[in-house]
Amino acid sequence: LEQVKKACRIGGALRALGIRPSGAIRIDSAVDPGTWAADPEGNQKRIAETFRLACDIAADAGEKLVAEGEVCWGGMHSWRRMTQLLELVNRPDVFGFQADMAHTLLYLLGTNAPEDAILPEGFEWTDTAAFDAAYKKLTDALRPWTLDFHVAQNDATVKGSGSHDKTGRHCLPNDPNGKLDITKYAGFWLRDENGDVTKKIRHLCWDGCMFPNETLLNPQTWNDILAAMIDVRNAHGWQE
Repeated sequence: LEQVKKACRIGGALRALGIRPSGAIRIDSAVDPGTWAADPEGNQKRIAETFRLACDIAADAGEKLVAEGEVCWGGMHSWRRMTQLLELVNRPDVFGFQADMAHTLLYLLGTNAPEDAILPEGFEWTDTAAFDAAYKKLTDALRPWTLDFHVAQNDATVKGSGSHDKTGRHCLPNDPNGKLDITKYAGFWLRDENGDVTKKIRHLCWDGCMFPNETLLNPQTWNDILAAMIDVRNAHGWQE
C-alpha cells in the first residue's frame, strides 16, 4: 500500500506538469498462481481487501488503479478469476482492468488455469469464427471493467526472464507468428456489444519492448509500432 501512495504522488506530479493528462496506476496481486492455489477463495478475498484499501488511497489522490491481466499473477491468472476479483473489489469508479492484447490472449488458452480456458486444447488458429466467438466471450466479461488498454501482439506462447514467472510473450506487430489482427481485435475492447466506440480509453499504449537491442535501435521497428497504433486509433477513435 505504501508503494501505491508513492505511485499516486509521482503520477500526480506528472499530471501537474502537464505531461500525464490521462492514465492510471497499475497494481498486481504479487503472488504466483501456485501459492495462490493453496487457498483460492481465501487468498482472493485477501487480495480484494488489499485492493480496496489501495482504492481509498487512489481516490484521495484523484487517481485510478488498474490490474493488468497477466497469467503470472495469482487471482488474476484467468479471465474468470480476474472478473471475480474486479467484482469483489467493486470500486468501478477507481479500480478497473488494464487490457493487454498479448496477455489476454493467454486467458483464452487457460495457460495457468486450464479449467477456465475458452479455446480448446489444440485449437486450429485458422478457425477465425471460433476465435472471434471466444474473443467476444472474453471481452464481454472484462470490457465493462476496462480503464486502460495496451495495443500488443502475441504468438500464443509464454515468456519469462530472470525470476519473472512465465507470462505473455510480446511480439512485434508484424511478427509472422502473431495470432492477432491487431486493428480488428482492438475493436473488441474499444467498442461495446453494439459496435459503438466506448470512448473510455483516451490514450493508447504499446506494450512490447523485450527485443534485442539491434531491433530497438532500428527506426523501422518504431515506424511499424506507431503504424499499428495509428491504425487502431483511426478505426476505433473519435473526435471531440
